[in-house]
Amino acid sequence: MTKHNKINQDHRRFKQIVRGKIKQNLREYMTQGELTGKQGKKIVKIPIPRIDIPRFKYGSKESGGTGQGDGEVGDSMGGEGEEGQGGQGPAGNQEGEHSLEVDVSMEELAELMGEELELPRIEPRGTKRLETIREKYTGIRTIGPESLRHFKRTYKEALKRQISLDSYDPDNPIIIPIREDKRFRSYKETSLPQSNAVIIYMMDVSGSMGEEQKEIVRIESFWLDTWLQSQYKGLESRFIIHDASAREVDRETFFHTRESGGTMISSAYKLALNIIEEDYPLEDWNVYPFHFSDGDNWSSDDTTQCMSILRDGIIPRSNMFCYGQVESPYGSGQFIKDLREAFEGTEEVVLSEIKDRDAIYDSIKEFLGKGL
Repeated sequence: MTKHNKINQDHRRFKQIVRGKIKQNLREYMTQGELTGKQGKKIVKIPIPRIDIPRFKYGSKESGGTGQGDGEVGDSMGGEGEEGQGGQGPAGNQEGEHSLEVDVSMEELAELMGEELELPRIEPRGTKRLETIREKYTGIRTIGPESLRHFKRTYKEALKRQISLDSYDPDNPIIIPIREDKRFRSYKETSLPQSNAVIIYMMDVSGSMGEEQKEIVRIESFWLDTWLQSQYKGLESRFIIHDASAREVDRETFFHTRESGGTMISSAYKLALNIIEEDYPLEDWNVYPFHFSDGDNWSSDDTTQCMSILRDGIIPRSNMFCYGQVESPYGSGQFIKDLREAFEGTEEVVLSEIKDRDAIYDSIKEFLGKGL
């Protein structure tokens, strides 16, 4: 094996080890808000424990140690000091625990996420608006690479030249093309429509939604984006915040707003439906509305209005409607119960209760497990 091949083999093995470490600790990573802050252009930095190559370490000769020298059964072997209290004694000179950050592409992160959560692939609908480039052969030209040489056209040109020069011998029909005889395929780039999707995030920012609840929404939204972007060539995101009224905002505002007030969930649903009807026609777009709240709505009348908007407007125009209820010490949590009662048995409605950060992993699996 050459040195170059050995290096490539070691590099592949290292990547496999790193990949395994990430999958092993994926649930932990999916609860960390710091991870989303390290996102760059299609790259995210993930901390993993330092990976050392196993090796024997020899002590000094005749320095004693476990299994050496005099001693009686029950004698302390040391290592924790008197009374079993660790961490005491003089400063040491050995290295502590270290970790390293590895760059992982968003595509690879989505692949690992799909494998670990056993997520099915999404079957998109619609073929408009988003485009991909395709090369289509459209003609013949006199220059080009040998890989695109057109044999029949080249042969024909060489035959015509030899006949015109009276060098063609029917009894010995050997055709030898020269540079001027060669013809090559030409192509042009054409745009083809691709399936497209929009994800509409709605978040309750009323007084009962604290900073921890909003952070849970931010973390979960990051992973939802990561998966959906891996399933579509392009993905649009729209953001709505609401308390007693709703408004559309940008991503930065959505994740950092500190507003408070009462709660009228219907205001968010009305705005979301208006956005869908105006910008995302059913036949062309894959629409995914996600709503996060603590489930404390202003009144039963508003809840009844919410169910009507969902049943007659949002759900028929969406691939899936997903509602995540973040547990809050101030919210009643009633709204998810009303949704269950109203849409029991409706496959297009997915509900998830998110008790804390540790529940984000299972919540995402609940949302994406059916492939949306």
